[in-house]
Amino acid sequence: MEIHTVTEGATAFTCNAYLLAGDAPVLVDTGTMPGVADVIAEHVDDLDAVYLTHQHGDHPRRTGGLEDGQEVAFCGDSYEVVYTPGHADDHVSFVGADRVFSGDVVVYNDGAFDDGSFGRTDYPGQSRERLIESLETILGRLPGTVSGLYAGHGDVYRAAPDGSAESVRTVIERALERAERREPKYPDE
Repeated sequence: MEIHTVTEGATAFTCNAYLLAGDAPVLVDTGTMPGVADVIAEHVDDLDAVYLTHQHGDHPRRTGGLEDGQEVAFCGDSYEVVYTPGHADDHVSFVGADRVFSGDVVVYNDGAFDDGSFGRTDYPGQSRERLIESLETILGRLPGTVSGLYAGHGDVYRAAPDGSAESVRTVIERALERAERREPKYPDE
């Protein structure tokens, strides 16, 4: 299976959207970049499913619900749906044996902090306290085998197979520490 960031060339603000190309291709988040469908068509003929981490404007509306603990399959790999509100009331992350699709609850090199950050919590309906609990939940349900973090904003993070780079767990722990400081994520706004 190959994973493509189909919003990589975006010139306007959007989220990262990931195409998992393999048997029964899946798109995780959609982004709002014009031309996403064309980028997807460069890699696959059709999609088996689209899964959204949450329903903010840069992640269009979902048509079905997901339950905490539910198992979903992305190209034959199993992922646990983990309810992770705080940035959004309906936020979920997808945790698999090798990777986690974290949406905006955990982000990496997003322009606010390097090497592990978290989604905004300063807009109405958002909660830093609930986001902190969500980060703790992900850590509690994260297999030790996870080596890839696919976040809604910023960069993809991959731990080095030889152990020379930080683990995904360490990146999430850093995001949690930063969130627990309760400092503004964007102090100049």
